[in-house]
Amino acid sequence: MKAVGFKTSLPASAPDSFIDFEATKPTPQGLDLLVKVRAVSVNPVDFKIRQNAARDTVLEQPKIIGWDAVGVVEAVGEKVTLFREGDEVYYAGDITRAGSNAEYQLVDERIVGRKPSSLSDEAAAAIPLTALTAWEIFFDRMRLSRERDQNKTLLIIGGAGGVGSIAIQMAKKLLGLTVIATASRPETIDWCQKMGADYVVNHRNLVAEVRQAGFHYVDYIVDFVDTNQYWDIMADLIKPQGHIASITGSATPIPLNKIKGKSVTFSWELMYTRSTFQTEDMVEQHHILNQVADLLDQGVLQGTLTQTLQGLSAENLKKAHAQLESGTTIGKLVITF
Repeated sequence: MKAVGFKTSLPASAPDSFIDFEATKPTPQGLDLLVKVRAVSVNPVDFKIRQNAARDTVLEQPKIIGWDAVGVVEAVGEKVTLFREGDEVYYAGDITRAGSNAEYQLVDERIVGRKPSSLSDEAAAAIPLTALTAWEIFFDRMRLSRERDQNKTLLIIGGAGGVGSIAIQMAKKLLGLTVIATASRPETIDWCQKMGADYVVNHRNLVAEVRQAGFHYVDYIVDFVDTNQYWDIMADLIKPQGHIASITGSATPIPLNKIKGKSVTFSWELMYTRSTFQTEDMVEQHHILNQVADLLDQGVLQGTLTQTLQGLSAENLKKAHAQLESGTTIGKLVITF
């Protein structure tokens, strides 16, 4: 099968940052589906792994990354019960296994959902990772509910990115929250408003902007940009007994003492926890993706695709990674095969 990967961590602009190569088509066993991939999207996790997975070394075999895909089930393992050959599926995959930047991929059925029937392959490929991340941060980490939290305030740091785009919609449509999203350029402000944000504020003067909008404190904050950069700001803006959650990680310890006086809860969210640790509730990602597909097909949620590249190739992966690393991407970028 055709695949794209890398043997060493290089800048996206380097000639060999990605290479085209031929790989052996895998065979499904156990709970695995063999998926013929039709489209993939690119996320920040992709370029972070490219930058770090083979730093100061050269791998014997190219590493295949990519963690968002749409495709058709071509074969199934002997323990599979949720899908059969010919099913159209979408998923974000497992960070511990070979990724989706290949013609075929093995993926555990428990983290796969049915492709939304109303969406094209490229539109559907833009959804899984970001939807799973937003869903888990709201419902599994923060444990929010419409019955208890409707009309409470949520600040989303990074409203126009991939996760922010779907998180704004979920917060509004599923939870009934008052959503304040950060954006600074006219096009990102417009995008956040299109996704449903009630207020859009500039992250460059965030405390003043939120308070000028009429909110001294906010009930909830989710960070999709940089925990360290915004920690003091979040500690200032969060309401006493509020909840902050982040997906961005930190190279240095987070000073949690700054939120102790307010008895604030802090949570990390990593969409790959369930698959990495094979948790008992791993199949929840199958259920979440199916619920999201229903919401998309019903028109409750809308797609977040903004840019499409045609063809799986090293050249297109280089372009996609350079675009994401620029930090200016709105919504999601997809590559169709």
